[in-house]
Amino acid sequence: MRIIVTGGTGFIGRPLVNQLLENDHSVTILSRNASGVRPLLPPSATCIDWNPPSVGILPEVFEGADAVINLAGEPIAEKRWTESRKRLIWDSRVSATRVIVEMLRSHATKPCVLVNASGIGYYGASDDRPLDEGAARGTGFLADLCLAWEAEAMRAADFGTRVIMLRTGMVLEADGGALPKMLSPFRLFAGGPIMPGTQWVSWIHRRDHIALIQWALADTGVSGPLNAVAPEPVRMNTFCEILGRVLHRPSWLSVPRSALHLLLGELGTLMTTGQRVIPAKALAGGYTFQYPTLEPALQAILMGTIDAGDERWSQ
Repeated sequence: MRIIVTGGTGFIGRPLVNQLLENDHSVTILSRNASGVRPLLPPSATCIDWNPPSVGILPEVFEGADAVINLAGEPIAEKRWTESRKRLIWDSRVSATRVIVEMLRSHATKPCVLVNASGIGYYGASDDRPLDEGAARGTGFLADLCLAWEAEAMRAADFGTRVIMLRTGMVLEADGGALPKMLSPFRLFAGGPIMPGTQWVSWIHRRDHIALIQWALADTGVSGPLNAVAPEPVRMNTFCEILGRVLHRPSWLSVPRSALHLLLGELGTLMTTGQRVIPAKALAGGYTFQYPTLEPALQAILMGTIDAGDERWSQ
C-alpha cells in the first residue's frame, strides 16, 4: 500500500513508520519540520513539510494514496491546560483532520481507508462499568474534543472511504508517553499510586498499538470507533503495585489529588479519574494481543533496565 502518515515522527509514529516499511509499504510522512526530522527517519521514507492550517503541497501528496493514518496533534498531558493551550490542542487535531478530509474529497480516486487517532477521553470520567465502542460519550474537554475530532474524520465516509477512529488509552513503552514519568519516583523508592487509587487505567503496549493499526488497515470489516487498549484494564493501585514489583521497588507513597490539581489544574483530572475500557471490536474481529495483561507487558518494556543495585536490593 501507499500510505500517508501525519504525526509520523512522534512516540507512536516513528516505530509505526518503521514497521510499515519493513512490511514493504510505501510511506510518506507529513511533518511541520521535514528537514529537521529527516535524519531520524529511514532512508526509504519520504518526508514532506506540512503545516496543517495551510494546504500547500497536499493535493500532489495525496494523489494515489491507498491509506491515510492521521496521528497529528499537540501533546495533551505535557503542560497545564490554559485556555490558549486547550485551543492549540483542539486546532491541532480538529482543524488538521478537517484539512485532510477536504484534500481527500478533492481527488477523483479516494484512499480506501483513513485511520484517525482519537482517545478514550471520549468516554469521560466513568465508574466501574466496562466500556466498549458502543458506550455513550462522556462530558468534559476531552470528551468534547474527541467528538469533534471524530466527526471531522467521519466526513470521509461520505465519499466511500472506510474510517477508523482509534480510541487510544495509555500507551506503554520506555522511551516516551506516561511510563517514563512514573518510573523516576519508583527508582528513588518514592513511588506510589495517584489518589484515589481506585480509578481504572486502560493501557496498551506500544507494540500492540502499532500492530492493531496494521490489523485495522488490512481488515476491511473494521470501521468506526476502535478501542486501542489491552483486554485487562487495572486500577491505579494495582498498576503501581505491579510496576513496583517489576522494578523491585515498593509502591507506598501516594500522590494526593489536591497536589495534582494545584500543580496541573484541570489537566490533573486526567490522572485522578479513569475509564474501564474494553477492546470489544478487536477481540471480536480476531486480533490477538501480544500483551493482554500488565505484568508481562511491563517486564518486556523494562527488561534490562534494572541495574545491579536493584537486583541486590530485591534479594
